[in-house]
Amino acid sequence: MKQDIDTLYQVHEFAELAGVTVRALHHYDRLGLLNPSRRSAAGYRLYGNRDLVRLEQIVVLKFLGLPLKQIRELLKNDSGLTQSLRRQRHVLSDKRRHLDSAIHAIETAERSLNPEQEPDWNLFKRIIKEIEMQKDNDWTKQYYSPEAQAKVEERKHLWSPELQEKVSKQWAELFADIEASLNEDPAGPKGQALAARWKELVGGFTGGDPEIQKGLNKMWSDQSNWPEQPKRDYGIKPEIQAWIMKAMKK
Repeated sequence: MKQDIDTLYQVHEFAELAGVTVRALHHYDRLGLLNPSRRSAAGYRLYGNRDLVRLEQIVVLKFLGLPLKQIRELLKNDSGLTQSLRRQRHVLSDKRRHLDSAIHAIETAERSLNPEQEPDWNLFKRIIKEIEMQKDNDWTKQYYSPEAQAKVEERKHLWSPELQEKVSKQWAELFADIEASLNEDPAGPKGQALAARWKELVGGFTGGDPEIQKGLNKMWSDQSNWPEQPKRDYGIKPEIQAWIMKAMKK
């Protein structure tokens, strides 16, 4: 029989229903993550079915490694159940994409092993890179508002590994072309053509969304504080950044 939407549970009942500890529920209440729907006349916590939905969101995001403080910010603006579930699906899909990339790299390394030949050590470097990317995946989120973070997560489902490889190659080619043009006038035809390519690649990431662009600008202006691995892999030489910024202003 379908449960009454107004059914209320005492904390021990709710903990048993949800499969969590009472201590966890008390902790989430103190942090403002999950406040009970009501309190009894005696002051006891009472939880409803909507609280179960909120708890599910917390558990999923916590499973993904997000700190509770960040989860609280992400859930602060209640965007409705449909959007919340969609956001969680995109976050999980992105996590799966990174795991699939790491698994694929390991499988490729396994197939390459031959007792009669020296292993291809570049494949092992790729495995390390994929796993390090997993570990450092959350560092960029500090630059985006919760709303922008949600938008970034929703856009990630558009990015297949093949597209990511293609875009990475385009950025590498663009950096090389800019470095070869540092003696050119940024306001000249060549400089403006390079600036147009830059804007197109950035637009592919932001989708033209100003909130995402704002976070992206904040992130790139803080390169000196990036983790070491992203700094090595994605950092832009200061002379390249200075030159393209001049070209973009023309």
